[in-house]
Amino acid sequence: MLSIGLDIGGTKIAGAVVNEEGKILRQSVTPTPATDARKLEDALVAMIEELREGLDISSAGIAAAGFIDESQSTVYFAANIAWRNEPLRANIESRTGLSVVVDNDANAAGWAEFRFGAGRLFSHMTMLTVGTGVGGAIVIDGHLFRGGFGVGAELGHITVENDGLPCGCGRNGCIEQYGSGRALLRFAEEESLKPGTGAALAAAKGPNGVLPADAVKELLVAGDPGALAALDTLADWLGKAAASIDAVLDPQVFVIGGGVASAGDRLVRPIQESFVRNMPARGFRPEPEFRVAEMLNDAGVIGAADLARIHFDESLPRASR
Repeated sequence: MLSIGLDIGGTKIAGAVVNEEGKILRQSVTPTPATDARKLEDALVAMIEELREGLDISSAGIAAAGFIDESQSTVYFAANIAWRNEPLRANIESRTGLSVVVDNDANAAGWAEFRFGAGRLFSHMTMLTVGTGVGGAIVIDGHLFRGGFGVGAELGHITVENDGLPCGCGRNGCIEQYGSGRALLRFAEEESLKPGTGAALAAAKGPNGVLPADAVKELLVAGDPGALAALDTLADWLGKAAASIDAVLDPQVFVIGGGVASAGDRLVRPIQESFVRNMPARGFRPEPEFRVAEMLNDAGVIGAADLARIHFDESLPRASR
């Protein structure tokens, strides 16, 4: 049974035809008209029609960064896309004739990791996506957790610093301000001001005095001590957040995904070390594993497609969908 997955980012929409084993059979990418809801809807419909041509497609899943209702139908709010209480599922279904579900992009990516990637050997998984911001996905006893109103698992907005930095969600001190790609750049800027270890970071600044993200990435790959110190600061905050999450959810595994996770074990290892330092009942209880996400940039489309297929698979009991 084939399904389509669409992953809407701030700059591009990725789409794919995915089979039951999570394998991509056909792909497409197009720019995101993020400021115009109608043009964005047109782009989604056009991509679905392009991907489904000549194939027997059963359903489509749409992953978006935003607050989605519990019926996987309406986008309550999206910070970077012009959607406010958008009936996206109904709109796309009426224009394509396909069965459609809508889900949060971190949920979709987390589901892909649970089904086909780093979390596939576990029944309780928590994923942290570390990119421009911090996202999350929770799987409990094999089921994706969405909460009572559909907007659960917003792990980027747990508080890690009282009266801390202001966050786009309207609060202060969220882990998104300390454990994201933007936070990494801020920590790298702080390191660049230190004599000796910060020399390479200081030299990498542009004429405007701004430290480019690509330069920090290159210095991380090169093993620059200043860049690695910034990464360790980021990891320490993420480990503290994971310890708080663990006290509530008790996952068997934490999967670390998102663009910053390309640092691999060099990021995950200090996150785990920080977690152990901050975990409740340390030394008297089992510790979860920490793994790097495996699905990379394809996680969103694979997860969205699989969530749609499962949702509309009549052979499955309703509790499994």
